[in-house]
Amino acid sequence: MAKKYYSGGIVYSTNPDFKLNEDKPEPEEAISPSNQLLKIRLDTKNRGGKAVTLVENFFGPQSEMIELGKKLKSFCGTGGSVKGNEIIIQGDNREKIFQWLLKNGFSKTKKI
Repeated sequence: MAKKYYSGGIVYSTNPDFKLNEDKPEPEEAISPSNQLLKIRLDTKNRGGKAVTLVENFFGPQSEMIELGKKLKSFCGTGGSVKGNEIIIQGDNREKIFQWLLKNGFSKTKKI
């Protein structure tokens, strides 16, 4: 993903020492799995009739969310992706994902 900078309206500067004020993202703190309020739901909208299982409301670093997505895809034996704040797993795997999350410490998980 490309970084977006706010230049304050500056397009070009002749100053050789000029540096654009870069906004550095603050590192997100990891929340323990037992405090995560994850929601699992089935979605078929805008997917050509195909069903996908969505895991929503994950809070923490993007790298941990990607790692959780990889583990869930591997466990379910299907494809999927991580987009925005959602983990997308192909097919109706709500029960499998729910049981895996409970077994791995995500005790506040809900199926919708």
